[in-house]
Amino acid sequence: MAEAVVEERQLLKTLRWYDGFVICLANPGFLLGSLGWSVLDMGGWGAMLIWGVTAAIVFPVTIIYSELAAMFPHKSGGLSIYANEGWRKYTTLIGPVATFGYWIGWSVVLSFLGLFVGYIAQAAWFPHQKFGTYAFGGAEIDKGYFAIGSVHLGLQHFIAIGLIICVWLFNVFGTRIAVSFNYLAGLLLMVPLFCFTLLPFLNGDFHSSNLKFKLNDSGLAWGGWQLALVWIWIMIWSTAPEACATFAPEFKDTVRDTRKALLSSAAFILLINTLVPVSLTGGVGEKTVGAFDYVGALDKLVGSGARDFFVVVMCLSFILSMNTATADGSRALYGISKSGLTIKELGRLNRFNVPGWAMTLDMTINILFILFVGNLFGILVASNIGYVLANMFAIGAFVLLRKDRPDWPRPIKLPSFWVPVAVVLFAAFALFSIVGIGWFQIAGGGAVYGGTKEKIIGFCVLAISLLLFLFRRIVQDRETPHWREEVPTMPDEVPAPEVPAVPVT
Repeated sequence: MAEAVVEERQLLKTLRWYDGFVICLANPGFLLGSLGWSVLDMGGWGAMLIWGVTAAIVFPVTIIYSELAAMFPHKSGGLSIYANEGWRKYTTLIGPVATFGYWIGWSVVLSFLGLFVGYIAQAAWFPHQKFGTYAFGGAEIDKGYFAIGSVHLGLQHFIAIGLIICVWLFNVFGTRIAVSFNYLAGLLLMVPLFCFTLLPFLNGDFHSSNLKFKLNDSGLAWGGWQLALVWIWIMIWSTAPEACATFAPEFKDTVRDTRKALLSSAAFILLINTLVPVSLTGGVGEKTVGAFDYVGALDKLVGSGARDFFVVVMCLSFILSMNTATADGSRALYGISKSGLTIKELGRLNRFNVPGWAMTLDMTINILFILFVGNLFGILVASNIGYVLANMFAIGAFVLLRKDRPDWPRPIKLPSFWVPVAVVLFAAFALFSIVGIGWFQIAGGGAVYGGTKEKIIGFCVLAISLLLFLFRRIVQDRETPHWREEVPTMPDEVPAPEVPAVPVT
């Protein structure tokens, strides 16, 4: 009797370390997306300090992830997979919580930055457009226009929806197309980054009088420490270059490419996070940065004649960030589904060997956010609840895996002093979460951008992850849920040599 064997689709090994670096060029876009509120809250000097400190904290975390990524080179999903591997001996609940926490932190980037691009485009080219008006950040909206509930839809909303669909198309037809777009957008990103980091010093616009340090305000709680800790908690999502690790199974040389991509990205982010807050604020003033008036900033720095070109490339940098969010978040869902911790449908690859189902879920949820949610900054920060917890669990997994699987092959093995370093970082991320979740509504230049509703949404995402985990185990796998699992001390089999599945053009 003849037996037909259907080969399961696999993620293709088509990327090199510099592809991973380009993927993480999304992070400067994340920085610009929240810079204004941090400058309003802490002043230019304070924002520079806390953005820089956050990048410095994340740098050793990135090094820790390089060892974990090399331990599981054939598992997609990044830090959420590491968290599951380290904790499942003690509880199987960490895996789904970490995955959905990590995913939602990336997913809402699409709606947030899509609206940001729409806002910038309207400010630059359609300032008198009357089909709905929208002040970025949730300010007052003109009445009498097309609305769904409390959300008044304007041009920027439809631009955002169109961009989300385009980014989905970039990714659903294969990794190579998405990375190629990142190369184009990443190259153009260097232009506004030059304007915002060096040009204020070169053309004489920089004035130290534009910079303030508000963290020493005597009226702040804990002498300013509470505000600083809340902002570190907020900034972690836009600073960490862990997306490189998510693509570890798709690097040609998993070990070398993963390590180089992580370290080069972390160094670049540290440089940008330190320079941009002080140079841009010093060049155009706190009021312009706090209003996210990047169009006005470009008017001042390069003149109205060249402004439109710089607006285009800056918008492309935000689209690059959206592109990375789609690619990274979908692989997190794919990886955890393959590990049996959420529904099977999210673990399917399409005919282009990418997680098409997970990407489509991302697209749908973000379009719904744009249509039905008004305060996207509050939602974005609420999503940070799960994202920072996912990082905390992944750091803890490093310590647990050293203890529970000492003989597991570690192509990248850090010196033993990294174990106490990881313990300190685990405690630090726990502190950031406690303070951030408790008081993040103080962020945003004195305005309340997060409260009970947003916190409920953040925790509901984590609760849904547990329900989907139970559905997978009870309904789809037809087994009794088990809260702990026996874990192997060595890999089940020696991985095959790493040969690219298709040639790279």
